[in-house]
Amino acid sequence: MQTDIDPRSLIGRKAFDRNGAKIGTIDEVYLDDATGEPEWAAVRTGLFSRDAFVPLEPSKMVGEGLHIPYDRKLIKDAPDFGVGRHLSPEQELQLYHHYRLDIASPTDPVSPGSGDKNFGKIAGSDD
Repeated sequence: MQTDIDPRSLIGRKAFDRNGAKIGTIDEVYLDDATGEPEWAAVRTGLFSRDAFVPLEPSKMVGEGLHIPYDRKLIKDAPDFGVGRHLSPEQELQLYHHYRLDIASPTDPVSPGSGDKNFGKIAGSDD
């Protein structure tokens, strides 16, 4: 999962669902172990609430806030792994499934979420 969002600028920003309703404040940003790219954010959903993990791709920065293209209920129902710890591959897989994100295998040249399942075809070829 790749995103053009700068992880250093996210901490403390507000997060909003797809309808523009405020979800909470971003506490932490998690980077992909293999690429070092920002992949997940932990959003504090209330004063005495927990953190909800949200995908940074396909989320977008709009103005001063992160807009997450999912319903508030789905976000608040995301698995809670606690913040400040490394996400294991199993936990990350649970998040991918929760948000119904595509997962490309390590040998898959297609990026996650692209929806293109025609493996092996070279872009621009007619074969």
